[in-house]
Amino acid sequence: MPAFRQVGEKQLPNPVVCMAWSPKRDLIALANTAGELLLHRLANFQRVWSLQLTEYTGKEITALAWRPDGRILAFSVRDAKQVILCCAEKAEILHVFMMQNHVTCMHWMEVMEENSALISFYTSEDESKLFLPKLPTLPKSYSTTSKIFSEDKSDEILNLLGEVRLNILILGGDSGFVELYAYGMYKIAVLTGVAGTCRSVSLSSDLKSLSIITEVRSSDNNPEICYVQLDTGLLSDYLPEVTRMARKFTHISTLLQYLHLSLNCMCEAWEDILMQMDLRLTKFVQEKNTSTQVQDEFLELLLWGQSSPELQALLMNQLTVKGLKKLGQSIESSYSSIQKLVISHLQSGSEALLYHLSEVKGMSLWKQKYEPLGLDSEAIEGAITAVGSFSLKANELLQVIDKSMKNFKAFFRWLYVAMLRMCEEHVPPELNKMTQKDIAFVADFLSEHFSENEELFDRKGKYFNVERVGQYLKDEDEDLVSPPNTNGNQWLKFLQGSTHLKESPLLFPSFPQKSLHFVKRMMESVIEDCLRKPAEVIGNSVKQAVFLPLYTVPESSENTPQLFELPSLWNDKKAKMNYIVFCMPEISPHKLYLLRRATDPNRPIPNSIMSINLSHHLDNEGDDNHETEPHCVYSCTDARFYDDELLTVVLEASEEMNGRRVLAQLSLTSSLSCETEFNWEPNLRLDQQTSTIPCQSLVLGNQWRELENMKAQFVAVNGIRKVACVLSANLRHIRVFEMDVEDEDEEGADSQNVSADQDGLEATMANQGPGEENLETEGEAGEQGGEVIQKPEESLESEEALGLS
Repeated sequence: MPAFRQVGEKQLPNPVVCMAWSPKRDLIALANTAGELLLHRLANFQRVWSLQLTEYTGKEITALAWRPDGRILAFSVRDAKQVILCCAEKAEILHVFMMQNHVTCMHWMEVMEENSALISFYTSEDESKLFLPKLPTLPKSYSTTSKIFSEDKSDEILNLLGEVRLNILILGGDSGFVELYAYGMYKIAVLTGVAGTCRSVSLSSDLKSLSIITEVRSSDNNPEICYVQLDTGLLSDYLPEVTRMARKFTHISTLLQYLHLSLNCMCEAWEDILMQMDLRLTKFVQEKNTSTQVQDEFLELLLWGQSSPELQALLMNQLTVKGLKKLGQSIESSYSSIQKLVISHLQSGSEALLYHLSEVKGMSLWKQKYEPLGLDSEAIEGAITAVGSFSLKANELLQVIDKSMKNFKAFFRWLYVAMLRMCEEHVPPELNKMTQKDIAFVADFLSEHFSENEELFDRKGKYFNVERVGQYLKDEDEDLVSPPNTNGNQWLKFLQGSTHLKESPLLFPSFPQKSLHFVKRMMESVIEDCLRKPAEVIGNSVKQAVFLPLYTVPESSENTPQLFELPSLWNDKKAKMNYIVFCMPEISPHKLYLLRRATDPNRPIPNSIMSINLSHHLDNEGDDNHETEPHCVYSCTDARFYDDELLTVVLEASEEMNGRRVLAQLSLTSSLSCETEFNWEPNLRLDQQTSTIPCQSLVLGNQWRELENMKAQFVAVNGIRKVACVLSANLRHIRVFEMDVEDEDEEGADSQNVSADQDGLEATMANQGPGEENLETEGEAGEQGGEVIQKPEESLESEEALGLS
């Protein structure tokens, strides 16, 4: 019976460039050359959803990584220099952050080390829940709303943060670019000094070292593959402190995103129609023949009930009674929406931000624990002050909205009655009553808002600024056109007269001349500077411990995604070892090499390098034809670590054996059992001293299966779920296997019959085009939202989405 049970097979219309199994569920994510991110189930390789990227987000996906809990998928987009976090359940983009360099590889790991301090932190309740109300969800009616902040049934912040246990997303790129993100959100370290382009990265679960495979240019200008081990001892030594700091800073990063989206919703709530009054009045000034001021024209209408022909033409022909009612309704609706967003979202988000920053400040004062990590109490105090200023500016906006709503309501009520009288129409009795107090209120409004401003015309192209709310929502550096009038403010008068309070650090500066957007950007800048320092301090503490040049390779084929190329990295959490598997096809094409290093760079490891001779009969034990079967020599096309004890490989036979392909499992225990020690010459590359590398023979037993009718080339595996996905050399043909189950003979025969000749399948696929895909996914609803097109074909069951099978 063939080993491993085939459970699915598919021809894909576009070549696959990345593939990664979910760590918790039987799901595999694929990225193709068309800019699609696909999620498939193990069973029958059924597609769950697809996410189509656009020109706005970029379309060249270069790397994939699952968060350890399987709920979020990270991927990098080369042409947009972005890393995107996507919800695994609904194909929704949750978070996007820009990168300075192209990301070529990524790895998302979970810290497994535990001590008493960490256990108490993991099990303790988040105290912020006791003091802070739950952040209200953002309205779904706005295009800028992020999905994660508009789901009514989820706790948005915790959903993005994930579990309390520390997990770190490692990003590697060109020019030695390496960054570490705690919980996938907060940049906890920026590393410098790594040579070449990163091909693969792996952070050990004890945080003692970071392993990197880099490609550098050798002296003869050939690509040279090297293994670099960096000492990350600071992260390991201060793990409880790093975890607490990272958790807090991730909260803060998420809250900044929440405030940013809330302000975007407010900008959408403010409509351009609100500028209509300013523009109409400006046009009136430019066209009128008299030298009378506009405010005088309106005051005459208010006091005497008489208007000039020009003003009457403006009111009756351009503004109109119907237009006035529409304008009044728009202003009331828009101002009410903005007011609700300020009260419920900006204020609650600012309070939560102040709470978490205050806790971080308390941590920074414990200098013995947190000063080595770069926490600066003065910088954090500056961030708290910036958030306080933002809260003050939000409160100032509330006062302006409240005053404007009262002014406009009284003004429009009076003007509506005046226009009805001009039309000689009936005036409702409830509108006809106007007290002396009402007249004085409207007169003050006219004198304050309807005076012509030549300087304003030079700046903004208009003479009036009747509408005072929109200026707070403009994302520009200029001062407010009409800052609030502080004359008569007793508190400000008291402050100016007090020498002790005027410059007191206990009082937040208010920036009365600046917009809300400006203060928000200033707050973001101060907080980002505050968060950046620990990343720089931790990054500078990381030192190179090991640099091993392995071998040179010919120029990589443009048709082969670099992510599929060896070497492959693995971290054995129990043994605290790093494993590297690779081939040297130019030197010894029929050997597979295993390099191992301790996660602690100072701990020596015996038998650090081993090779496996890929010559074997590939017969099941007990086969009567074993003696007559020719001796077969194989080369390895791909190898991935299945778990701590097994290595999954794709082998290609020599031309004498018709180039058959084999999927097999190698035991690491037997491969590393050789006692011969290899003496590494430090001045030579490994490929220059291969003759002295200890060699083991290939031991497979019955853990192999021939892949008929398929030019298998690459493999992705998940030892936790015991699954494997094999990809053909043309990157379009996929087969999926359960690795702990043997195929029954009949099933095996059926599956082989189902698998037609590859060339025939490709021709069929080319003829059918996208039509066959549409038939398979009949009933799928394509949605276009924002910058991505989502095609959810099947919702993940709630049991599978929330619980781990």
